[in-house]
Amino acid sequence: MLFNHDFDELAHGSLRASWPLVSAGFDLFAFPSQLRLAWFDIERFAALQAVRARAQGCRAVVSHHEQFGALAAALIAERLGWPGTPVRAVLACQHKLYARKILQEVCPQANVPAHRWDPSADTAKLPFPLFAKPIKAAFSILAREIGDADALGRLVGFGWWEALLLNRLSQPFERVVKARLPEAGSASGLMLEHPVHAPQFNLDGYAYKGAVRSLGVVDAEMYPGTQAFMRFDYPSRLRPEVVVRARDVAQRFLSAVGFTHGLFNMEFFYNEGTDELSVIEFNPRLASQFGSLYEQVDGLNLHEIGLALAHGRDPAELKTRAPTAARASSFVFRSFPGLDPLRTPTPAQRQWLQNAHPDALLMTYPRTATAVARDHKWLGSSRHGILNLGGADAQDLERRCEAVSRLLGWTPPTARWHPARPWRTVGAALDTNPVVQTSP
Repeated sequence: MLFNHDFDELAHGSLRASWPLVSAGFDLFAFPSQLRLAWFDIERFAALQAVRARAQGCRAVVSHHEQFGALAAALIAERLGWPGTPVRAVLACQHKLYARKILQEVCPQANVPAHRWDPSADTAKLPFPLFAKPIKAAFSILAREIGDADALGRLVGFGWWEALLLNRLSQPFERVVKARLPEAGSASGLMLEHPVHAPQFNLDGYAYKGAVRSLGVVDAEMYPGTQAFMRFDYPSRLRPEVVVRARDVAQRFLSAVGFTHGLFNMEFFYNEGTDELSVIEFNPRLASQFGSLYEQVDGLNLHEIGLALAHGRDPAELKTRAPTAARASSFVFRSFPGLDPLRTPTPAQRQWLQNAHPDALLMTYPRTATAVARDHKWLGSSRHGILNLGGADAQDLERRCEAVSRLLGWTPPTARWHPARPWRTVGAALDTNPVVQTSP
């Protein structure tokens, strides 16, 4: 199990009795393990883990980590002759500009044309507004709409440390692309495309023996006036015919890039007024954050599906569990420039949450002041926590989210969200300071 953190670590831990595993990799967001970026070589890492896997009697490899894990798992599976996503398919999905090229060939009606940004060209002549994103990146780093040349200049105005960090994040992928998918071109740099303003959704599914099977659709909602995800809702409210069209796009693209095995997550825009369906990007791995949503509503364990695929087993043969909710949502708690970061919950608050809402799944991401400032520049916001909840309906979910938010002292990311609304924690035993305090 490569880069087994956060939602993956929790889900795999609950499956360990039936699916014993060993873990490898490091945490990009934890010190000092993140220092390994300085010398990380993904091909060397895969070769060493293949030797280790053989020595420890492993029979499969899996990872749902976007930055390095999905590609490393594909390299190891190929080396050992295990079931896995083809390496070229992973590269084609993660090289965002090449993926656009393939999509234009097989499904142009769903493509948003894009081109590589040339830093030496006259920026003032670009047809603003544009949406900029790295050709290979993760976590939406530097992805945002830009209105003019000055905004583009500010976006790429890196200090030496930022430039070094971005280089170390992209170089492992760049080396493999040059060797294994040279027709894609360099994965370094930014791509520019026409901005699309429409609601987003995610199509989740998997390929088994070349057949593409869908699992479900998750709706995404942004913080008002931003490009930052506020919540994800399952099941989707999309009309069935729109889902059918999205599945067709997925089938065409995945077939074109040779994606014959493995879990995938595909992001789309859909404009109800114009009936336009547009692809955002293709992710050759499970969207781990959504795992508990499917389990609560459908009784499907997506992480177990990933394990079955890694062993070459048909996921359709897995047993489902009894659903516990009619709807489920993943709420994302963020801070924005001009607002202070959220305080990390105390042990007492976590215990209160577990007692009051035993089905809640809370992930927290303590951030230093420096990290928050970097997040605000690169992402436009800083993520401090994710709360997954189930409920009887949308209103019940919002009520439960607001109750937990009061408990934690966080502003709830619900339909009534407002950045300046003061929320305070519940109970005399808990800290009752306002939400706007710096994380440790």
